Amino acid sequence: MDTLQTAGQTGAPETFDSVNPATSEVIATFPVFGQAEVNAAVERAHEAAAWWAGLEPKQRQARLLAWKSHLTRYIGRLAELVHTETGKPLDDAKLEIVLAIVHIDWAAKNARKVLSAHRVRSGLTALNQASYVEYAPLGVIGVIGPWNYPVFTPMGSLAYALAAGNAVLFKPSEYTPAVGGWLVSSFAEVVPEQPVLQLITGAGTTGEALALSAVNKIAFTGSSPTARKVMAACAQNLTPLIAECGGKDALLVGTDADLDAAADAAAWGAVSNAGQTCIGIERVYVVDEVYHTFVEKLSERMAAARAGDDREASYGPMTMPSQLDVVEDHIADALARGGRAVLGGMQSIRRPYVDPVLLADVPEQSMAVQDETFGPTITVTRVNDLSEAVKLANASRYALGSAVFAKDAKKAMATARALRSGMTSINSVIAYATVPSLPFGGVGDSGFGRIHGADGLREFSRPKSITRQRMKPPLNLTSLARSDKDMNRLLTLTTLLHGKRYRAR
Repeated sequence: MDTLQTAGQTGAPETFDSVNPATSEVIATFPVFGQAEVNAAVERAHEAAAWWAGLEPKQRQARLLAWKSHLTRYIGRLAELVHTETGKPLDDAKLEIVLAIVHIDWAAKNARKVLSAHRVRSGLTALNQASYVEYAPLGVIGVIGPWNYPVFTPMGSLAYALAAGNAVLFKPSEYTPAVGGWLVSSFAEVVPEQPVLQLITGAGTTGEALALSAVNKIAFTGSSPTARKVMAACAQNLTPLIAECGGKDALLVGTDADLDAAADAAAWGAVSNAGQTCIGIERVYVVDEVYHTFVEKLSERMAAARAGDDREASYGPMTMPSQLDVVEDHIADALARGGRAVLGGMQSIRRPYVDPVLLADVPEQSMAVQDETFGPTITVTRVNDLSEAVKLANASRYALGSAVFAKDAKKAMATARALRSGMTSINSVIAYATVPSLPFGGVGDSGFGRIHGADGLREFSRPKSITRQRMKPPLNLTSLARSDKDMNRLLTLTTLLHGKRYRAR
């Protein structure tokens, strides 16, 4: 990591440490990039972007697939680093790396098809024109990544931005810079010609410097309050922004649901990665008829989960120490408002770990229901039917993911469509994140814009419209020599085509 510690710096740069959250052991030391260092990196990136965009699509594809192969061969090594820097179990680290590999593969293999020039119909008023739409790279993309899934989440921007022909500046979270450095170094091994993917490290001030720089777009993942700060910085240069922010995802359980499957999914969605998942399950709404049975099954499964740093632990420590205070406040507020702890409670906080917490009868106005907890906790609420469940789920200002459990496919689909969220899984949790062709993102306080899929590729491109005149126009309409005869013909044609009274069927 020595080369990363001095990149872009002169003299004795300000530095910060990456720390193992379970042991407080220092993993590595990194430089804090200021505005000057960021600007220099952006300048190098613009040069690299011109080279990268100039390659044939197949040449970019080959390099991205080589990167995918490199990550695949070294899954074990990267997983160890993710485990050390975040505290998550090795198998969870390997799972997110596999998902990242799948997304690199999809982006590399589909970019040409999605972004290639294609012809569109010109319409009767432009019969003499051949019309085309094509997509060009934006140039340089700044990616600000999170710490909770330091490989999978930023890859939704890195892989798609690179596949679309852009150069990228990657600022990983200050809690996971070593993972970010590994990704950048591995890419340089397969693409040594130009600094197409560069690492910049630091905390909030470095992110602000990136947003204020001459990048062509920012892809941000993090909290809603931080997204607002990044957005304000981007506004100074009218730099466009993709924001993937927090969530307060709800899981709905109908009377005909497979309760064992629903309880298993809710438990995993609540405690995996110590609950530090933006699309994790934080709220459950259960129809009255199956409420008690479901709560019993969920409690049993959550009770079997154990926090720790050993290989047999279900999940690890809280990666960000300050998040422990948030979890503690939410549990205390829920209990003070009349909620009851079915499993765990205040005693579940044993820093840096939080044991599973299942809360019931929690008022909808409590912090544990309204705000993102980002810990291994979950609230369960009794409802009369799925319609009431949808109403309560949609009352949140967050709208990222959601889940519905019901055997009746028609009812399940209708419920999924009624949920105000960017994504919904039926009879599973977070399945949409594993499908590379599906767009990923939220609405409301959960952000805007999309990564993954064709929409994700287009987010890092600019559409270009081209018309080519194939013959002289039948009507001379865009000329100073336009005649009354031509206008009358146009109006007659318009009336014939569009003047009939429309009758809804």
